[in-house]
Amino acid sequence: MESVQTFAEKVINNVEKAIIGKHQVVEQTLIALLCQGHVLIEDVPGTGKTTLALAVARSTGCSFRRLQFTPDMLPSDVTGVSVFNQKTREFEFRPGPVFAQIVLTDEINRATPKTQSALLEAMEERQVTVDGHTYPMELPFLVLATQNPIEYEGTFPLPEAQLDRFMLRINLGYPDKISEMNILSAQQFTHPITTLQQVVTQEELLEVQKSVRQIYVDDLVKTYIIDLCTATREHPDVYLGASPRGSLALYRTGQILAAIRQRDYVIPDDVKYLAESTLAHRLIISPAARIKNITAKDVIRDILTSVPVPGARVTGKDGRQAATQKKVFQLTP
Repeated sequence: MESVQTFAEKVINNVEKAIIGKHQVVEQTLIALLCQGHVLIEDVPGTGKTTLALAVARSTGCSFRRLQFTPDMLPSDVTGVSVFNQKTREFEFRPGPVFAQIVLTDEINRATPKTQSALLEAMEERQVTVDGHTYPMELPFLVLATQNPIEYEGTFPLPEAQLDRFMLRINLGYPDKISEMNILSAQQFTHPITTLQQVVTQEELLEVQKSVRQIYVDDLVKTYIIDLCTATREHPDVYLGASPRGSLALYRTGQILAAIRQRDYVIPDDVKYLAESTLAHRLIISPAARIKNITAKDVIRDILTSVPVPGARVTGKDGRQAATQKKVFQLTP
């Protein structure tokens, strides 16, 4: 797994020349790319969402296209359209902006549901169907969608089916004082993104995507993943819990994180580290819980403290320790 760690370090270090002070965000974006998943970035304007997508594309040598979603956009503005060629007397397909390896869909919730749905097939099946013809996407393929969590006027919230197709939801947040000072210094003369160079090849990226599937996941860890997702479905504050796609997302991202940390096996800490990013956006909080200002992240944190970790004991509210798992967590080769 040393090659995976070396690959990840090259990309992360290069991206952090443009995205300063956000190591966890950059790491999780790379995890989604290596998992062949997609990322929903939810944050206020000006925090570096577009820069993050462009930096990842330049670091990996992938083609990049940016889509600014607006209410008047049509599905054909995303997927492309067939145009009649008068010379050949045949229809020719003109690919849309989605036919790139890294696609940034800016303010995705400003487009109508019909236009939003144009991304569903591309995100899940890696193909687009137009006028009865199916066109495959070029691999690797990553969708980075952004939305503003503050301004909801004139927006169309993403349906649950589309939210479920995003492997991770991340937040950049405001930088701390030192990081913001470094940002000002770095951009005194020019933006660092303009000088960012490619550090890995697409062939290396595709090879890493295949190799990380070999990371070992013990049955106890698999059971822990399932227990977490089951707890979201049974939690009193949740109307709709995480789907099996959520379990698979937690499983796949755990494999990548283990490889990045130079391990050939997944441990429960990997699962706990990624649980909030992979599961929170898949939950629908009940109306009664929303009145109490309970969020999906609050539910995930509560579940992580209540669901027993393999081979561990938890302390109850009364201060007493209760045995939660007789098996001791052991990794078998």
